[in-house]
Amino acid sequence: MDNKFHTVRGYELQGYNKNMITPALEDYLEMIYRNSLKEPYIRTNVLAQLLNVKASSASKMIKKLGELGLVNYIKYGIVTLTDEGKKLGEFLLNRHNIIENFLSFIGCTEDTLIQVELIEHIISTDTVKNIQILYDFFKINKDILEKYVNYKNTFIKSSPGPL
Repeated sequence: MDNKFHTVRGYELQGYNKNMITPALEDYLEMIYRNSLKEPYIRTNVLAQLLNVKASSASKMIKKLGELGLVNYIKYGIVTLTDEGKKLGEFLLNRHNIIENFLSFIGCTEDTLIQVELIEHIISTDTVKNIQILYDFFKINKDILEKYVNYKNTFIKSSPGPL
């Protein structure tokens, strides 16, 4: 990659985020996987409710996931994950949880869920791994975590406003 700055769309056109599925498909697959931890299948209308979309939109996305070999489905019926869908769904949920845990851990309280939903689709696997390593490091090294919290509190008190 060159050292020039680009817009988000510019990076997308360069293929920086080379996901095999779109962010919207990731959201559907992640939700299907979340549900699969409780039940072996999900119905289209339930998925639509969970994602706050119309059933017709959910049906279209399920069809696309089926074409990618990530789900099995019966039209107007039930949806189950394939082995590949389970594997990718687990990754997507873990990625979501790592980012959410880290943001909460460092004290982000405002619109954390919205931030997670936006971040998770553009962050690289390597960056997620490094976030998890840093999170684990802080949890293990409570003395360093305490120094960070003290530094953060001092910084916030002395900071005139937003960065």
